[in-house]
Amino acid sequence: MQHGRVNPARTLASQGMTGLGHVYYNLTEPALVGAAVARGEGQIGRGGAFLCTTGQFTGRSPKDKFVVRTPSVEAHIWWENNGAMSAEAFDRLHADMLEHVRGRDLFVQDLYAGADPAHRLDVRMVTELAWHNLFIRHLLRRPERAELDTFDPAWTILNVPSFKADPARHGTRTATVIALNFDKRLILIGNTAYAGENKKAVFTLLNYLLPEKGVMPMHCSANHAPGRPDEAAVFFGLSGTGKTTLSADPSRTLIGDDEHGWSDRGTFNFEGGCYAKTINLSPEAEPEIYATTSRFGTVVENMVYDPETFELDFADASLTENTRCAYPLEAISNASATGLGGHPKNIIMLTCDAFGVLPPIARLTPAQAMYHFLSGFTAKTAGTERGVTEPTPTFSTCFGAPFMPRRPEVYGKLLQEKIARHGATCWLVNTGWTGGAYGTGRRMPIRATRALLRAALDGSLAGVAFRRDPNFGFEVPVAVPGVEAGLMDPRSTWADAAAYDAQAAKLVKMFADNFAQYVPYIDADVKAAAIG
Repeated sequence: MQHGRVNPARTLASQGMTGLGHVYYNLTEPALVGAAVARGEGQIGRGGAFLCTTGQFTGRSPKDKFVVRTPSVEAHIWWENNGAMSAEAFDRLHADMLEHVRGRDLFVQDLYAGADPAHRLDVRMVTELAWHNLFIRHLLRRPERAELDTFDPAWTILNVPSFKADPARHGTRTATVIALNFDKRLILIGNTAYAGENKKAVFTLLNYLLPEKGVMPMHCSANHAPGRPDEAAVFFGLSGTGKTTLSADPSRTLIGDDEHGWSDRGTFNFEGGCYAKTINLSPEAEPEIYATTSRFGTVVENMVYDPETFELDFADASLTENTRCAYPLEAISNASATGLGGHPKNIIMLTCDAFGVLPPIARLTPAQAMYHFLSGFTAKTAGTERGVTEPTPTFSTCFGAPFMPRRPEVYGKLLQEKIARHGATCWLVNTGWTGGAYGTGRRMPIRATRALLRAALDGSLAGVAFRRDPNFGFEVPVAVPGVEAGLMDPRSTWADAAAYDAQAAKLVKMFADNFAQYVPYIDADVKAAAIG
C-alpha cells in the first residue's frame, strides 16, 4: 500500500508518536477505500460507495466533550456549556492513548479547515480507521500534493475508537471522550466510531479561535446567486432542520452545507465536502444528493442495504434515523469551486417547530434576529444525538450550542455588528409542523419552504403584504404566489383555534423563560424585542 506524501520534518515520530505499526500519510480515495475494505471496516456498495456502520454510537456525544482548563482559556470558555478536564488528566489520557496505539497502523490526513487562506487552519487528522481518514478527506479541504511537502500542522486530532477512557483516571463521564487542549493544540477522541465527531471537533476549535480575529463562525449552510458571489445567503440551523437540503438549490451556487465563517471580506466555507442525512432521501426531491450515494468513495454511514444487490434502503431506520453520506463538494454540480462568497444579503434562521405554532416564514428586525439567534429554538430530530428518538423541543443558542466554547453573547454581538455593517435581511423559517403539533399535524411541505425561500432570496417576497404576528411580533407574509394560502396563518391550519392559542402561549413562555439568561448581557434594543 502506498504511504503518501508528508513533510519529512513533521512525521508522527516528530510529534512524539513512536512504536507504531505502518503509518499511511495522505492516501487518496482509491487507496483509502481499498484499505478500509481489506481491514474489514466495511464494504464496497453500488458505484464504489463505501458502506459502513458505526456500532454503538450513531450520533454525537456532546456530554462527553471536554475542554482542558488552563490559565490561557480559563476566562474565555463558557464552562456552563463545556465540561472541564484538568491538564493532568489530559496528560494521562494522552499518554494512555499513545500506549494503546503502539504497534497499530494509523492513517494521517493533512488538511485545511477554511477556504479563505487568510483564516484557514492547518489540521492533521490521525485515525485508527481508514474510513475515518476517507471521511475527513471529503469533509475538510485538500491541499495540493506539492503543498504536503511543507505542510506544518497547527493542530492535531487523534481519533482512536478502540480506546476506552477511564473516568476515575482521566476525569471523563464515561469511556467515551472528546477532549480539546488549546495549550497543546491537540484533540483526543476515543470510544466512538461516529464520524461526525471528527468534523464537529474542528468546528468547535474554529468557534474558539476565529472570534479573536473578528471572524464570525457560523453553524450554517450558504449559497449565492449564479455568477454573483456578492448575493450570498446563509442558513443557520441544527442538524435535521434542512440546511443541506435547502441550500442545495440547483438555481443557486452552493458555497457549503454546514459550517462557515463571515470575515471582513465575506463568507467562506470551513469544509470541502458535505455530510448529508439520507433517511427518506429520494431522487425526485434531492437528485444530486441521492446520486452521491452510488458515487465512488462516498462514505455511506449506518444505512441498511440488500446483502445480495447492495441496494440501499433509504426508508429503513432500524440502525438509526441519523443515516448519513459524506462526499466532496465537487460531487454537486452547482457547488462553488472556491468556497467563497460575499457578505450575506439574506440570513435565514431555520427552526423545526414541533409545537406547530410558528409560520413557515417571518421577516425579522435586526433586534429580533439577535433574539432568535440567541434563543436557537428548534426540535432535535431523531438520531442526531444519542437517546433522541423523536422530535424534542429545545433551545440551542446560536443554533449550535454543543459546538460553542465561548459564551453565546460573543457570537451574538459579532453577528449583530456584521448585520449592522452590511445590511442583511433576516428571516425565520419553520421547517417543522403545521396544522397541529408533532403527532397531530404534518411536516411543513418542502415545496412551500423552497418557494418561500426563493421569493425571499430573489427579493420578490419584499413586495407582498405583511401582517404582525400577535405572539412574536415579527412580520409574516399574508399570501405568497405559489404557496397555499392557509399555510401562512398557522392558527387557521389547526382544527381547534383555542388549542392553537394555548399552544402558542406555552411556546411564548418557553422563549421568555429561556431568554432570561441572556438579559444581563444584551443591548436595550434586543431586550425590547424579547417576549415578556
